[in-house]
Amino acid sequence: MIYQDSIEISTQGFCDVINITKKVEDIVVASEIKNGLIAVFVNGSTAGVTTLEYEAGAVSDFREAIERLVPQSFNYQHNAKWGDGNGFSHIRAAILGPSLVIPLADEKMLLGTWQQVIVVDFDNRRRQRQVLIQIVGGK
Repeated sequence: MIYQDSIEISTQGFCDVINITKKVEDIVVASEIKNGLIAVFVNGSTAGVTTLEYEAGAVSDFREAIERLVPQSFNYQHNAKWGDGNGFSHIRAAILGPSLVIPLADEKMLLGTWQQVIVVDFDNRRRQRQVLIQIVGGK
């Protein structure tokens, strides 16, 4: 069985980190699927999905690490071609990746104790994002 739904989120851009764990859990409950896999996918080339302990210190550390890895101030060729100033956003999103797969057992996501599902918007402006959730499994 395959169940699909989506989550709509408003973001601020510039490494905005949004915890969607509860919304994914709600979709799992609605699916009535007990065991399987949950795919979480964010549309767009300037956002990504991963897991993180969603607390202020870890979120701040994550943002600082991303800035060190892919600095916003670098001279990106994308900016020269398109003039939109978000070259850094595309590179950051490509490194993080647009999707995540989570095992599902006995109607529970098999996340670690402190592990939450996050969407990170790297773009240089506010965005409306759609996060697709597909659950494949059985009842």
